[in-house]
Amino acid sequence: MSLKTHIENGVAYITLNRPDKFNSVNRELALGLQKFLDDCMKDDNVRAVYLTGEGKAFCAGQDLGEVVDPEGPELKSIVHGHYNPIIERIRNLSKPVVAAVNGVAAGAGANIALACDIVVASENAAFIQAFSKIGLIPDSGGTYFLPRLIGLQKAMALTMLGDKVDAAEAERLGMIYKYFPAETFEAEAKAIVQKLAAMPTVALAQTKLALNKSMNNDLSRQLALEEEYQTLCGETADFEEGVNAFLEKRTPVFTGK
Repeated sequence: MSLKTHIENGVAYITLNRPDKFNSVNRELALGLQKFLDDCMKDDNVRAVYLTGEGKAFCAGQDLGEVVDPEGPELKSIVHGHYNPIIERIRNLSKPVVAAVNGVAAGAGANIALACDIVVASENAAFIQAFSKIGLIPDSGGTYFLPRLIGLQKAMALTMLGDKVDAAEAERLGMIYKYFPAETFEAEAKAIVQKLAAMPTVALAQTKLALNKSMNNDLSRQLALEEEYQTLCGETADFEEGVNAFLEKRTPVFTGK
């Protein structure tokens, strides 16, 4: 079983489960992750998603044994059929996705993490754009997200040189949200996703969508988008609850509706 999944208290937990291969991605894992993300989109009980890895690594990227296998999929079909759909599902999911990077995230593994909405890491984690070391370019959205997160110059250097970036440096660069000591990492990461699952889900979804579109919009289009999405959020039960809770000086209880 290449994935472990369960849903609890509004959170869908996903663990990449090939620890003997440092959770490298093969066809089974890729298609299983796509399907579970589809299930999360359809399930109203899921209000946030948590993605992590089993064992010492988060994800070492592509299982190269699959690439060199004469019976395995071609590189084009791996990118087109495995990775691109995963990244699109993460970005289009109308619920926040937290990547809890517990160890090394290399190649496609690093870029799957960086495509998530909030990325937190253990102090033992590291991010490596390992593609150039085997004669490839960054995929899984790496050429899109990395320069937007840390700037073109840093992104160019890290992708060409393949330098390892530790968790503290990743936070300093703005590549990730936060890193935590190894002994508190899991508790801190789960606290973040559990907080998100208790927040107004529609507003978080529209925030995510607006930020996605801001990457290509000019200011006028973005202001119009904010007006549209704000109007939508203002019609939700969670908006009414949030306002009432504020006026009544109590903690709001959001239902995601």
